[in-house]
Amino acid sequence: MSSESIGVYGFLVLFILMAAGLPIGVAMGIVGFFGLMLILPAQAAFAKMAIAPFELVSSYAFATLPLFLLMGHVLLATGQGGNLFTVAKKWFGRVPGGLAMATVAGCAAFGAVCASSIATAVTLGLVAIPEMKKAGYDGGFANGTVAAGGTIGSLIPPSGFMIIYGILTENSIAKLFVGGIIPGIIVSLSYILIIGLRCFKKPELGPPGEKVSIKEKIKTLRDIWELFLLGGVSIGGLIVGIFTSTEAGAAGALGAFLSAIVRQKLTWEKTKEAVLETMKTAGMIYGVLIGATLFNYFMAASNLPEHLFNWVSGFKLSPMGVMTILVIIYIIMGALMDETSTQLLTIPIFYPLILKLGFDPIWFGVLQARLLQIGMIAPPVGINVFVIAGLDKTVPMQAVYRGVLQFLFMDLITMAIFMIWPQTILWLPNLLR
Repeated sequence: MSSESIGVYGFLVLFILMAAGLPIGVAMGIVGFFGLMLILPAQAAFAKMAIAPFELVSSYAFATLPLFLLMGHVLLATGQGGNLFTVAKKWFGRVPGGLAMATVAGCAAFGAVCASSIATAVTLGLVAIPEMKKAGYDGGFANGTVAAGGTIGSLIPPSGFMIIYGILTENSIAKLFVGGIIPGIIVSLSYILIIGLRCFKKPELGPPGEKVSIKEKIKTLRDIWELFLLGGVSIGGLIVGIFTSTEAGAAGALGAFLSAIVRQKLTWEKTKEAVLETMKTAGMIYGVLIGATLFNYFMAASNLPEHLFNWVSGFKLSPMGVMTILVIIYIIMGALMDETSTQLLTIPIFYPLILKLGFDPIWFGVLQARLLQIGMIAPPVGINVFVIAGLDKTVPMQAVYRGVLQFLFMDLITMAIFMIWPQTILWLPNLLR
């Protein structure tokens, strides 16, 4: 049997194992190891089995993820994220749909200090959904706004998806972080724009709130100054070259602890909760990445990516035509699978392909991070929709799905912008060279 055939059968076995309920990291590790055994000498396969865990656990670059996770979990445990919505409510609440706009702004700001989209949606949702319903907002519209707003965290650094992509493809995590800033702003503004247009046309979706003076608006900023300082120091230091991505994560985690101490919100129980949650999440991701690394070794040994490129070349499509097909595949997979599985399954095949097509790997890394999050609100799965619907059981799931459709429409527009004008992603990373 040829190595290419083994690679194809390996993919089929992987899907069977996942369908049987095996965790994706374990499934990828099993298929990767036994696939290598069939292609390489047994000694080489066992060597890869030993190298993968050691390289990941001892990697200095990979320490970026648990450090930023610790920062986010400290902020979650001490309840500091809710202040972002309160401030945004004062600034946006007067206009039609203002509370929904405030939710989007709060999600974008919280994304700068939290690496989890679901955590962002839950943190803001616990505060924003009751406020919007009290103000007379349509339930599906309110819930859909929170579910979609949480996905902005995929672009605002630190992004967990970008960290995983950087580790698996050996690209600069710092450049990936910086590359997500402008797209994150564009997506946020597009969400705010569609909220304004919908509420202008149908005011009953999001009635305007009370008027707040400029003096009172400025006064509210004192409740979140340390969060902006935290994001500014960690990500700003990364941009200007003071920190590496790992050092930025350490600075962010330290800043989160100091912020909680200043606010007198840090207790032993909350510290224990934050550390344990970070260890659980990081340990789970370590296991998944070890399996993914073995699977990557297997894909490289099978030459399947090379044959995929030759097969795609036979269709005489332009590079952007091929990229458009990949975007469609990502959206379909994201609507059917969780985003982590989608990312880990596609990188071994798609990454070599985009390099051969001449695309910038930083551009693709930011693009796929956004595509993975679009899947988090796309039917029929949309994990963010399920999570937010669980917070507010008075609104039917179908209504929440209807509430996110407007944001999915804007996502398609912004995705086209990022593809047609790659400099929206690459301009800032190019300044780091």
